[in-house]
Amino acid sequence: MSSVDYILHESSVGYAVFGIKLQSDTVGARLKEVQDAHNDLARFGKMVQLVSFAPFQGASQALENANDVSEGLMSDYLKTVLESNLPKSGKKEKKKVTLGVGDKNLASSIKSGFPGIECETGETSELVADLLRGTRMHAEKLLKNLQSGDVSRAQLGLGHAYSRAKVKFSVQKNDNHIIQAIATIDHLDKAVNTFSMRVREWYGWHFPELIKIVSENHKYAKCALYIGDKKTLSEDRLHELAERVDDDESVARAIIEAARVSMGQDISEADMENVMTFAKRTVALANYRKSLGSYLVSKMGIVAPNLAALIGETVGARLISHAGSLTNLAKYPASTVQILGAEKALFRALKTKGNTPKYGLIYHSSFIGRAGMKNKGRISRFLANKTSIASRIDNFSMQPTRKFGEALKEQVEERLKFYSEGINPTKNDVAMKAAMDATLASINIEDPTAAGAEEEIAAPGVSGDATEQKQRKDKKKKSKSADADVSMADIDADAAADSKAAKKAEKQRRKSGGAEVDEEKVEKKLKKDKKEKRKAETLSTGEVPDEQIKKKKKKSKAE
Repeated sequence: MSSVDYILHESSVGYAVFGIKLQSDTVGARLKEVQDAHNDLARFGKMVQLVSFAPFQGASQALENANDVSEGLMSDYLKTVLESNLPKSGKKEKKKVTLGVGDKNLASSIKSGFPGIECETGETSELVADLLRGTRMHAEKLLKNLQSGDVSRAQLGLGHAYSRAKVKFSVQKNDNHIIQAIATIDHLDKAVNTFSMRVREWYGWHFPELIKIVSENHKYAKCALYIGDKKTLSEDRLHELAERVDDDESVARAIIEAARVSMGQDISEADMENVMTFAKRTVALANYRKSLGSYLVSKMGIVAPNLAALIGETVGARLISHAGSLTNLAKYPASTVQILGAEKALFRALKTKGNTPKYGLIYHSSFIGRAGMKNKGRISRFLANKTSIASRIDNFSMQPTRKFGEALKEQVEERLKFYSEGINPTKNDVAMKAAMDATLASINIEDPTAAGAEEEIAAPGVSGDATEQKQRKDKKKKSKSADADVSMADIDADAAADSKAAKKAEKQRRKSGGAEVDEEKVEKKLKKDKKEKRKAETLSTGEVPDEQIKKKKKKSKAE
């Protein structure tokens, strides 16, 4: 066990640096007398001496430093405290200062910031652990200008602030409410169905004909609650009864006529009261289920609008709930999203070496049902791909929009038409570019690529293939323009050669006193010059001219 020179004490009120005056050896540290000495303030006060105490200036600074310590980072304030209170080890001094720290990550951070300091932690040194335990126990007495209860009050306040900061969330984009809402809806669906069946069975003893007229559970419970005793039902209550069955007077009239000739038994007032109370609770539960569904739709429109536009609010919420959060869903690859919810079937297929499932929760989407039997696997794979894109756009975009989700939905629709009718779908880069333009237009931002910007900016949710394809097209255009420039240069060179030949002919004409020059002689001379030039190039480069190759071919053919 190595010796320790200083101890760093991090508390809710500030940082304290203690110097070690007395320390036991390896064997002595485990003795009961030495262990008891750390619990006694009088004896422990002789072991350590306060070098410096740097209190926090407020709750915000305390919270900031607490977050840094929990993450193993050395804050600027702690760095200043250590620089001003620990001795600097010079180049001549071989021995380094040893500092005892509670957290090993913080120790490594301090060691990297101060190369001349060695750090020991409570995990590696029993002496450091005992000294840190003693400083925490007697901090109120050892630190200056502190009264009894100050440290405990500061710990309580900092603990609350630290916990609030850890569970802090964005009110606008919080997927936890979606997870809780869809779980509640699932439980309510089961409860409403069970209670409705119980109402039908219980009230059916009094009015059994009502089950055949009104088959839907929610409507049946509302009708039973309104009718009560069937003897009180008359023509005067026709309109109010029609409101319970979606304003259908024919159904309401059939209920009234059935009540007149009903074969059900009469029940007492006490029994009827219990039946009506239970029916009232069932109707209230069904109404709450409907309002919770509306809440889920509105919440999905804020948190995951593109996912809701693509696959629906209920299925999208189930995917988020099964993944744990929208962030987790965005991290999943499309292959995982495709079978999300069918894990048991997947592992069973892997174990028995059978066929793996083609879809999980996305099976409840309308696209899978509309696809043909042989295309269900293909459309589920394509839908999972688009779902993964939509979830990533929703997770990382700052402003909610449905443009990308609608574009992705249109792509799935076109893919369905392609499988059934053979109509070619729109390319992904074209669809995403149109969605990006619509999004930028809705928030009044000009497209930087349209304004002639040099850099390509990829839209959120658009794969890098679109940008790469455009860059390739630009390269092709540049190469074509370069070829055109080269060909134009050749034409210019030929024109320049013709002009030189014309000038030469004009000079000869002038020398001959204005007489006409024989054009055939001039052409022969030009051809001769060209041949000599090619021979010179052949000798310099070692290449055979085209004309010689042609002559050799002719000779070989003749032979």
